[in-house]
Amino acid sequence: MNLKKHLISNIPYVMIGLFATNLGEGCRLAAGNNASEKLLHIVDGLSAAFANPLPSLHLTDLCIGAAVGAFLRLAVYLKGKNAKKYRKNMEYGSARWGTSEDIKPYIDPAFENNIILTQTERLTMNNRPKDPKTARNKNVLIIGGSGSGKTRFWLKPNLMQCASETYPVSFVVTDPKGSL
Repeated sequence: MNLKKHLISNIPYVMIGLFATNLGEGCRLAAGNNASEKLLHIVDGLSAAFANPLPSLHLTDLCIGAAVGAFLRLAVYLKGKNAKKYRKNMEYGSARWGTSEDIKPYIDPAFENNIILTQTERLTMNNRPKDPKTARNKNVLIIGGSGSGKTRFWLKPNLMQCASETYPVSFVVTDPKGSL
C-alpha cells in the first residue's frame, strides 16, 4: 500500500521528466557546433522535437528529463518540509480574548504598586519583578474621543492612587486645557 502511494504521488514528476526529454531532444537537434550557434537555432530544434508527441529515448535526452523531474520533486519536497513551521488550520481566527489568568503574572499582589488599566486589570510598576519575563514598559497611551472617559476613568484613578502615604512619589501632570 505504501509503495502504491509513493508511485502515485510521483507520477506527475515522471510525466514532466518525459516531457522534458523533448526539450533535451530539441537542444540536441538544434543546428550548430557550439552553444551560441545552437541557441540561434533552438526554435527549429524544438519544433522538430515536439512534432512527435512521444518522449525521446536518446540517452542524453533521458538524462535531461530525469534531471528536470528530480529537480522539481526536490523543490516540492523542500517547500513541503518548510511547511512544518506554520500552524496548520490555525493561521486565521486563532486569536482569543485574554482571561484573568493571562494577566495574573503582570499584576503586583499589593494593589497600590500597580497602574490601573481597567476595573479588573492592572500592571505592576515594579522595575524588577520576581519573574524577569513579566517586566513590561510602564508607558501607557490612552486614545479616545472627547467625552469617552479618558480623564475620569483612567487618569484620575491613577493620580489618586499615586498620592498615597505608602507610595510617596512626586509627579507632574501637564494639563494644557486646565480642567484638572
